[in-house]
Amino acid sequence: MRLVPGPVERLGHAIAVDMVHGPREALALLVALDEDDRLVGRHRLEVVRAHLLEMAGGRAAARAACAKAVGLTLSLPERRCLQSRADRITD
Repeated sequence: MRLVPGPVERLGHAIAVDMVHGPREALALLVALDEDDRLVGRHRLEVVRAHLLEMAGGRAAARAACAKAVGLTLSLPERRCLQSRADRITD
């Protein structure tokens, strides 16, 4: 992240924080990314958010984030995959 401090690298950092410290700490890092114009409106941010929310036990919020990601991607295969994932997240 020091060499390339871009938004994708920061998103990857949040995933690494989840692996070491848990999803709640990682979700806190997404707050800053919510304001980064390079990621706002991109499905990758919502996919990571959905994963972290699901791991933290926020199933309804995870489903909503996954559904939002479905609407943000233009790739039909990716849409199908994300929709399938959203459908599998249950309370």
